[in-house]
Amino acid sequence: MDYTKKYFGDLFLTARFYSGLLLCILLFIASFYFRWLEVIASVTFFAFIILSLADYSFLFFTKRYPYATRITAGRLSNGDENKIELVIKNEFSFPVHVNIIDELPEQFQDRKWRRQLNLKEKQYYLRPQQRGDYHFGNVHLFVTSPLGLVSHRFTSEVEETVKVYPSFMQLYKYELLSNAIIQNEGGSRRMRKIGQSMEFEQIKEYVTGDDIRTINWKASARKGGLMVNNFMDERSQQVYCVIDKGRLMKMPFAGLTLLDYAINSCLVLSNICLKKQ
Repeated sequence: MDYTKKYFGDLFLTARFYSGLLLCILLFIASFYFRWLEVIASVTFFAFIILSLADYSFLFFTKRYPYATRITAGRLSNGDENKIELVIKNEFSFPVHVNIIDELPEQFQDRKWRRQLNLKEKQYYLRPQQRGDYHFGNVHLFVTSPLGLVSHRFTSEVEETVKVYPSFMQLYKYELLSNAIIQNEGGSRRMRKIGQSMEFEQIKEYVTGDDIRTINWKASARKGGLMVNNFMDERSQQVYCVIDKGRLMKMPFAGLTLLDYAINSCLVLSNICLKKQ
């Protein structure tokens, strides 16, 4: 076992440590001019050393350590806000503070991602801007005790690769908008479209405004009144989505390329066509 890496490789000094060290230095400098400060400077320095060693022993000489778990969806939606959850477990017997760094995929080019939190569930959102495989690295936890003089780095090996697909989140949004409804004071009702194709739906009584060309004379003779045929829109038609993959489609707009916008739009349109048969 590499004891150097175990006890010193993951050791980081905090800003509070340097502030305490600076205070001791200033007291020793002042003691050259004011002799009565020499005792105070010595006591402060030894107290600072003892507290630093105690803080170090609390964090390093223990078999308990915190660890992180990343919860991601099996796939991410391109161009949308995707939720990523981090669950941090604390096995220390005292409260600690954590500075967390998550190794994000290289596509985001975010080298300063850092969060500070107490040990609890944490979530953040990522907006991918291109399709493909996104590789998440490890999660690093920089743990400090209530003294806050030294920090111990714990690394949770949670590497994983997540695929980013075209914007499937928009499918549900536009699927709801595609249901044409008429709002009334008493609520809402679905609007039924009357088609002019040859796909027969039903026979109903003639009312003013119906096309006289659709009068069913045989049904009218049996009923003793004018009856008309109703037809519905033709279904099961072939819909082709043609996407331009030229050089201009690689131009970015709000982070996404025009090609990605076209793919997302075709995906939404195709889904609505399938739902509407």
